[in-house]
Amino acid sequence: MPHTVLLTGATGFVGSHVAEALVRRGDTVRTLARAGSDTAFLEPLGVTVVRGDLTDAGTVKRAADGCDVVVNCAAKVGDWGHADGYRAVNVEGLRNLFDAVLGRPLHRFVHVSSLGVYAARHHYATDETEPLPNDHIDGYTQSKVEAERLALQYHRKQQVPVTILRPGFVYGPRDRTVLPRLADRLKERSVMYIARGRYALNTTYVGNIADAVLLAIDAPAATCVGEVFNITDGEFVSKRRFFETVADGMGLKRPRGFPPVPVWLARLMANWREGVFRRQNKPHPPRITQAQLKFAGLNLDFSIAKARTKLGYAPRVLFDEGMKRTLEWYKSPGSAPTKAG
Repeated sequence: MPHTVLLTGATGFVGSHVAEALVRRGDTVRTLARAGSDTAFLEPLGVTVVRGDLTDAGTVKRAADGCDVVVNCAAKVGDWGHADGYRAVNVEGLRNLFDAVLGRPLHRFVHVSSLGVYAARHHYATDETEPLPNDHIDGYTQSKVEAERLALQYHRKQQVPVTILRPGFVYGPRDRTVLPRLADRLKERSVMYIARGRYALNTTYVGNIADAVLLAIDAPAATCVGEVFNITDGEFVSKRRFFETVADGMGLKRPRGFPPVPVWLARLMANWREGVFRRQNKPHPPRITQAQLKFAGLNLDFSIAKARTKLGYAPRVLFDEGMKRTLEWYKSPGSAPTKAG
């Protein structure tokens, strides 16, 4: 049965793919987009655009009117800046979304979180029973932990039918941020392996996330409401394999074979540089941060057994095919970093 869906973040990377998937199967999609946001990709899909911001409670309430499903893909992302800047969107904006649907008939509220909520340490098949830390390494991950707790609070106290998805490192067509930056680093020859690049990266193809969102909407309430699910490609991809696949696909030299930096030394360097930059009130992060160390130097292996069992999630696109599609888009005319969507 088709739904009327309020989708936040539809002008962004993940949200644009979710919008496509929803429209493709016949749902009516409405999105909230800030003034000046590029909606050219969404208009041919027939997505209704309500201009406004998650931080404006009145606009959020108007956008939610008549919707029976909410999918929250909107987020302020980054690895630098005070936590309050991230909370304004990722926590208080989410609160506005919940308040907008209280007392209305709602089929499902899908909140897209992140595997970044887990502690910044090595992970080996970590599942959803792992408790989350109270204090995190940066403002973004701190706010995402707080957002999840808020979502589960609205489920427990207000009976909002919430399902939380935690994707890992997201890649795919229309990535206008991470892949272009990585390409620049590869061109500069500044990518270095930590621990020889042997640790796992929690790769998640963007189309697989869109599939998981549809499953979370459609699954019986008894199996998914009030639940949290890890979402990845379900495949071991080492940091070295990732970097070399990108370099080869772009016709760039692979990262040089410097003596591998041990994790403990990289952590000391990141802590020192972050401290210096904070004391100097730098508006931008140093070249190495705790978040970058986690991406490049920690084993990020998470179990998706719960999603497979309860949601029926089965990743359709694995890394080689997903990266092939990603690089084809990236190298196409008019793509990153300005292509809409």
